[in-house]
Amino acid sequence: MGELSIKVKIANRVYPLTVKRTEEEGIRRAADSINHSINEFERLYAVKDKQDLLAMVALKIASKNFELEQKGVIDGDRIEEDLTKIDELFSQLL
Repeated sequence: MGELSIKVKIANRVYPLTVKRTEEEGIRRAADSINHSINEFERLYAVKDKQDLLAMVALKIASKNFELEQKGVIDGDRIEEDLTKIDELFSQLL
C-alpha cells in the first residue's frame, strides 16, 4: 500500500497532497463536497469572499460532526486528529 501524489482543487486553489492510495477517493469526494457547499453558500447568501465561504463550510461540517458525535455515530477524538492532519497539510502548502 503506497502513497500517491494528487492535486485537489478547493475554492479555485490547487493543493498538491501526498496520500495513501486507500484515502484518495475519500479525499477527492471531500474536496468535491466542500466545493459544492461553497457554491451553495455563494448562491444562497451572495458572499464572494472565499475565506468567508470556507469558514461557513467549516462551520457546517463541524456542526454536523458534533451532531453525529452526540448521537454516538462517530468518535470526536478521531475527527480532531484528522482535522489536525488536514491543517498541517494546508499549512505546509501556504
